[in-house]
Amino acid sequence: MVSVVILTKNEAADLPSCLNSIKPWCDDIHVLDSGSVDETVDIARSFGANVAINNFSSFGQQRNFALDNLAFKYDWILFLDADEQVTTKFYNNFITSIEQSDESVAGFYCCWKMILDHVWLKRCDNFPKWQFRILKLGKARFTDYGHGQKEGQVNGIIRYIKEPYLHYGFSKGWALWLERHNLYSTLEAKERIKNIPPFLDIFSKHGSIRNKALKAWLVKIPSWPLLRFFQAYIVKFGFLEGRSGFVYCVNMAYYEFLIKIKLRESKLKNNI
Repeated sequence: MVSVVILTKNEAADLPSCLNSIKPWCDDIHVLDSGSVDETVDIARSFGANVAINNFSSFGQQRNFALDNLAFKYDWILFLDADEQVTTKFYNNFITSIEQSDESVAGFYCCWKMILDHVWLKRCDNFPKWQFRILKLGKARFTDYGHGQKEGQVNGIIRYIKEPYLHYGFSKGWALWLERHNLYSTLEAKERIKNIPPFLDIFSKHGSIRNKALKAWLVKIPSWPLLRFFQAYIVKFGFLEGRSGFVYCVNMAYYEFLIKIKLRESKLKNNI
């Protein structure tokens, strides 16, 4: 009933767990790799997944390449990253949602449980964060947004699946996380200069709209990185998530600091 696409590059450590979480119910798994030099492709094939190769330029482009070029068995497509896993509850929820949807539904926003050291960072990570991850083939596409992607052209409505999947964003260690987020902060700074949602979107009842507006407007506050830490760790009771919560909040504040100084650098260069 559902085809799955997993984007990979050097994901030999995480991919088996991701595949094990979907193998019991999915008979149409596609791994879209972007040039792995480890055992990623061999692991994917050992699970019976269909493997395709495409050079990575952005998440939006890579997901659209999958929609345009992969031979799917089903009309409904679930996109995953290799460090994500599907739970039974998430599977049951999205299958029920698909079965109950009509032709007006183009896809679904999904949310994750961010896991660090076996702790769900529900408070620190401002759960839920929404991403467009399930769509009906031919009814939606992706566009780049910051360091990630969001829905682009959509022919229909997008609903929400409130049961989360699991996201192990720190599985490769903090060194790689910091390296990636240095790059991501550059992309986020460019996005926050180029696309500023209307201020009133901050009050939208739709989390996917509200979160984008909050990111764009809160960064304008001079002490925002410090406030980001205070909001997640104190106001949201992130301290209840122990050492994992503290470490996460510190690093997310540092990430926002990187975005802020890159915004300033860009504005000085362009005399904004």
